[in-house]
Amino acid sequence: WTYHAVAAVIRGHSLLASRKEVDANRIGITGISWGGYLTSIVAGLDDRLKVAVPVYGCGFLHENSAWMDGTSRFSKITPEQRALWVKFFDPSRYLPGVRCPILFLNGTNDAAYPLDSHQKSRRLVPGRVDRCITPRMPHSHVDGWAPKEIGLYVDSVLRSGDPLPVLEPIETAGGKATARFTAKVPVVKGQLHYTTDTGRWQDRQWKAVDAQLGEGLVSAELPKERPLTYFLNVVDQRDATVSTDYVVLP
Repeated sequence: WTYHAVAAVIRGHSLLASRKEVDANRIGITGISWGGYLTSIVAGLDDRLKVAVPVYGCGFLHENSAWMDGTSRFSKITPEQRALWVKFFDPSRYLPGVRCPILFLNGTNDAAYPLDSHQKSRRLVPGRVDRCITPRMPHSHVDGWAPKEIGLYVDSVLRSGDPLPVLEPIETAGGKATARFTAKVPVVKGQLHYTTDTGRWQDRQWKAVDAQLGEGLVSAELPKERPLTYFLNVVDQRDATVSTDYVVLP
């Protein structure tokens, strides 16, 4: 299925690009769930694409996903079969080939594509990577196409729209998490999202506290509990959110 689905998407791109009413130099891709999985693969194969937004979907399905729960066919195949599947069909093999800006969207507790696999997938992309992580974002097509960040991000790349804020990696020192950011549209809010739970990512309880905003800086005091997993979000005047990667303190 994956081979034929990816081939169909790439052929679809060629069809779109051949149309007189389409600017072949401004075509992007987005998809939800399995569509996000396919987006992650196609973005690493089709270097004509100018922007990509996978929603939920990511790689490392063989390490930690809904398909490794002991009941699905994927969890029951032999190690040799699994290695062959991963070699050809897991997005982790294709994300290093992404050459366009890419925005990953997911929730903290996604049942199909857990946050650790999502972060590992993002870190495979060699170029520009942006992320929007929403606490307890439901998994559905309705919820997957709702985020305004999708259209804003694509417009910023293809139509010279105002970009989303850009967050640099978290720095942790003195019991405080800090990240620098740049933003064309003013940032109006910052938050620290954290969990002290371990175990299945899908079952963890996340809490949020307001962060402090300075000149190009967002920071928050960290809770005393350990272990601790946390990330920072900033929100601009359009109510558009971007996130840092998460950090784990053992």
